[in-house]
Amino acid sequence: MALKIRLARGGSKKRPYYHVVVADARSPRDGRFLEKLGSWNPMLAKEDAKRVELDADRIKHWLDNGAQPTDRVLRFLAEAGIAQRDVRSNPEKAKPGKKAQERAAERAQREEDAKAAAAEAAAE
Repeated sequence: MALKIRLARGGSKKRPYYHVVVADARSPRDGRFLEKLGSWNPMLAKEDAKRVELDADRIKHWLDNGAQPTDRVLRFLAEAGIAQRDVRSNPEKAKPGKKAQERAAERAQREEDAKAAAAEAAAE
C-alpha cells in the first residue's frame, strides 16, 4: 500500500484549516486516513507557533515505514528539521512569455523610430 503524508482540508468556506494525515495514496483528499499527525492553520500569522503543529515522533515513524510526504508537507517538515527538502530553482519561470517578448521588442522598435525621427527633425 502506497502511503502519503498529506493535507486534509477542514474548516468552513473561506476559512481553511488543514490536518496533516497519513493516508493511502488512492483515498480521496478528505477521505479515510490512518492517523492524524498534525495541523496547519493558514489563517494565522506566519510567526504564530500554532500555525503549524506536527507530531515529530509519529511522522518519523511513518517516514521510516515508507510514507512519502507531499510537497507542501515536506516544506513544513524541512522547517521543523524532520526531513530534508531539495532546493528548487527554475530560472525559466521568471522569464516573460513569447507574446510578451514580442510586445517588448515592438515597443523598443517604436521608441527607436521615434528617437530617430526626433533627431532628424532637430538636425533640419
